[in-house]
Amino acid sequence: MSSIYNFRRVSGQLSCSGQPTEDQLKHLAGDKYLVIVNLGLLNTKYSLPNEDGIATELGIDYYHIPVLFDDPQISQLADFINYMDEHSGKKTIVHCAANYRASVFTGLYLFATAKLDEREMQEFIEDVWQPDAVWQQFLEEGLEYIKQR
Repeated sequence: MSSIYNFRRVSGQLSCSGQPTEDQLKHLAGDKYLVIVNLGLLNTKYSLPNEDGIATELGIDYYHIPVLFDDPQISQLADFINYMDEHSGKKTIVHCAANYRASVFTGLYLFATAKLDEREMQEFIEDVWQPDAVWQQFLEEGLEYIKQR
């Protein structure tokens, strides 16, 4: 799956990446992925038309949380964490256009589930990209939200 843009395997059950192509979705299905969480926007040059339909045909559960790149919301993080908790144990890929949103949400989820501490979470994200001021603020707010859960 390393051919998917910015693909990162977190564990045997969880990966995050940029936008997969239709052929890459077929490979994900062949690799026993059961859940796709898309944090990108639809109808952009970076999205895959009918991704939800393709995933469904392949037997993969598809969940979409459209996160505006310049305005991520804690309510979206809460929705994401709840969905991930409900589907824990199922092989999952979280993606957006370039794995920027996906790496942050995945990193925060890994922190929420005590799989990474704050330093490890930051390193995980920075392995993909250097968050700008908007995303650094979101990370701080996300950590506070998780600590208060």
